[in-house]
Amino acid sequence: MPRRDPFEEIEQLFDRMGREFEQIGGDLESSLGGGFNVDVTEDDETITVVADLPGYDRDEIDVTLADRTLTIAAERSEEHADEESDDDVQYHRRERRSRSVSRRIRLPADVDESAVSASYNNGVLTIELPKQTADAGGHHIDVE
Repeated sequence: MPRRDPFEEIEQLFDRMGREFEQIGGDLESSLGGGFNVDVTEDDETITVVADLPGYDRDEIDVTLADRTLTIAAERSEEHADEESDDDVQYHRRERRSRSVSRRIRLPADVDESAVSASYNNGVLTIELPKQTADAGGHHIDVE
């Protein structure tokens, strides 16, 4: 009969709980409207982050990177005529107002901050983060 290691079992339990809490947190954040869906992939040379941000303009999105943490924030406000001066319009439902969302993503490896690129097309933000071995300071990323 193989010998059981209780510490290994506890470590596996904590890993599983951490993954489940992360999933629950992401689901809760999305359902409350405070977040957005993100995919993070990694290969030998690059970490790629793809985020769904429909309805935002490129200049409403802010992407920053510091200490292996990528922060994506977007904020928009509804553009409409002043309600007081618009007597001909009666709102029956008004849900499209300003909205702010953000996510912080801990990266699985150090990246070359000077070589990071981001693009935004059809509501999808794609960030390419080439890996590096040395750690540097923070860096702001322009979205194209």
